[in-house]
Order: sequence, then structure tokens, then C-alpha cells
Amino acid sequence: MKIVLVRDMWLTGFDTPCLHSMYLDKPMRNHGLMQAIARVNRVFKDKPGGLVVDYLGLAHELKQALAVYTESGGSGETAIDQEEAVAVMLERYEVCCDFFHGFAWSNWTTGTPAQKLSLLPAGQEHLLAAAAKEPKPEEHKQKFLQAVSDLSKAFALAVPHEKAIALRDDVGFFQAVRAAIAKAGGGRGQTADELDHAIRQIISRAVASDEVVDIFAAAGLKKPDISILSDEFLAEVRNMPQKNLAIELLRKLLHNEIRVRSKKFLIQSKSFAAMLEESLRKYQNRAIEAAAVIQELIELARQMREAGKRGEDLKLTEDELAFYDALEVNDSAVKVLGEPTLTAIAHELVETIRNSVTIDWTEREAVRAKIRVAVKRILRKHGYPPDKQEKATQTVLQQAELLCAEWAG
Repeated sequence: MKIVLVRDMWLTGFDTPCLHSMYLDKPMRNHGLMQAIARVNRVFKDKPGGLVVDYLGLAHELKQALAVYTESGGSGETAIDQEEAVAVMLERYEVCCDFFHGFAWSNWTTGTPAQKLSLLPAGQEHLLAAAAKEPKPEEHKQKFLQAVSDLSKAFALAVPHEKAIALRDDVGFFQAVRAAIAKAGGGRGQTADELDHAIRQIISRAVASDEVVDIFAAAGLKKPDISILSDEFLAEVRNMPQKNLAIELLRKLLHNEIRVRSKKFLIQSKSFAAMLEESLRKYQNRAIEAAAVIQELIELARQMREAGKRGEDLKLTEDELAFYDALEVNDSAVKVLGEPTLTAIAHELVETIRNSVTIDWTEREAVRAKIRVAVKRILRKHGYPPDKQEKATQTVLQQAELLCAEWAG
């Protein structure tokens, strides 16, 4: 339901915060007029206020109603003049234009769909390149996101003024670039399933309205059709002319893949997260150029892809591989045990802990103590270095906590 014609009761007796426009064509006064306006001026999500279109000239009655409201102890601004809203909108529009100084986006209004689409990566690159020159790049991006958000709210209050309509396409362009930047930076909170679906399908919402645009197509890239990143896709990213956008694209993909892996692989996800953070820190500190950090991120993507194959090579399940990594297998003192022994330990740990956990085992110290003893017994049985056993036990328990919900369920 998008339009409702109201005569009496609904006008003052219902509450719909998302209502954004009201057209008045009947005489109203005093509390009835105030209550009617209150139906539409509720702040809701990105809606800063509402629009009241007066067909009868109720300005005098509104002033009287506001006087009664104020005398009764009411506070706050119940309405603003549209010209004031337009002035605010124009001020915030200029702020957004400053971010795109020297960048031509006229094709957003006059171009073909393909030309419009091509402006998204170019616009992102323009902003990211400017941010990279700032002492605090992330702060520069956040200022842009906030500027477009402020413009969008002011624009919502200014329509349908002719000056607002004249800027509609430009506001749409700013919103589209903002949505792409925000998506790459995290955007709204998402569930683990949504994140997993996003990284697998490699699809991004690139406009602020209800259009959905494939960010990879916008950047002139083919969608990868494998679990993470193929060599073909990585080569395409490396050759992108928009180097700053390529970095953001890789950062987002790798970050999301790490988040997915962190649900099951404690050590692996921590290691990859540290490597990603180190590469980005060097770039933000200008220790390396954009092309160099792209190469580092591409190499990290390849390592992540190879890590997914290790279980097959070692003939371990995903759960067993997670515990295998928890044994500090790269430590020289541990490595001497040999791969057959380490894989045997991993297999036995999974079997023992899976049979011991319950839904609330992390809250029951007696159960934790029992599992801790069992882990140490397995480590001693296979000759695990005594001075490494305590740390390995703690890591194994942390790893078990990640998997216990799945196991206990």
C-alpha cells in the first residue's frame, strides 16, 4: 500500500513512521492540524522529516496551532519552510561537488546505461586517489559518505521544489558512488550467511535506490566462477587502470573471505588477517606504491586459495585441518614429529572433543577441565614437545569453541 485517502480517524489516530508525504485538501485547525502533521514528520531511518502539501492555504491555521503547541509546553521545530530546506540542500550539494572537482560526470544524465555504469569505478577511483593523498585516508572517505548522507536528507525535504528536481540526477550519482564506497568498506551489518553468500556470488549493491548493479561488471571485470579468486580474475584486477579501486576491491574480497573462514579456522583466519592488515598499513603509510600492494594482495589471495586445498593434500576433513593448524605445525620443535603424527593427533583431537562437548560446555568448568585433560593426554601420547603442550592445549580449546555450536547441534 503506497497511497491512502483519509477523511477523519486515520488522519489523527494512526502511526506510520515511514510516511513521507501528506496532501491536505480539507479545512483543519488547532490540535487536529497538529496531529495530522505529526503523522508525516516522524524521523525514520534515512527519512529526516516529511512533506506537507497544502492545497487550501492553511498557513494561518498552522501558526495558531503552533502557538497553542508552544504555550502548552511543546518544544522542537515541527516544520521548516521549503525555501530553507532548498538552501540547506544547495549548501550540501556544493560540499559533494567539491569531492568531485575536476571529474566529469555528465554522462550520468545523458549517457547510455553502459556509460553510466562506467562512471561508478571512475568516480570511486577519483575519490580513493584523493583519499590516498590525505594523512588519514579513511577519514577522507568517511567525510564523503557523511556529506552524501547529509545531501540526501536535505534533498528529501526540498522536493518537489524545482531546484531539487534540477539536481536529482547529480544527487543520484553521488548516492551511487557513496553506496559503492560504503559497500566496499563494510556497509550495513550483515549476518554470517549473507557475508558468505556475498563472497561466493561476488555481487554488490552499487546504487542507493532499488537498482542492483554488479560492481565487477562496472569495473570491466568478469565474474569469477570459483570459490575465491582465480588466476584469470586476479590478472584482470592487476591490469585495472583504477589502481585505488583495485585495492579496495581486493581488500573487500579478502576481508570477507577471512570473516567466513574465521567461523571455522582459528589460526588460519588470524594469520591471513594479520597479513592483510600489514599490507594495507604499508600502503596507507606510503611505504609501497599502489601497484606493489596490489601484487601483495594478489599473492595473499593465492595463499588463501592454496590453504583451502591443504586438507585434501593431507587427507584431513575441514575440522581436522583446523585442529592440525592449532598444533603450531610450523614450529621447528613441533615439525620434527612428522606429518603422519601430526595428522594422527588432529584426527584424534576431533574425535575426542566431538564426543565430549555439549551445548553449554563452554560455561561448565568441569566439562572444560575434562576436555583439557584429554587434549594433554593425546599430546603426550604422541610425543608432542612438553614445553609447547600448555599453549597448544589453550589454542585447541579456542578452536573447539568455534566448532562446538555445530557439533553440539
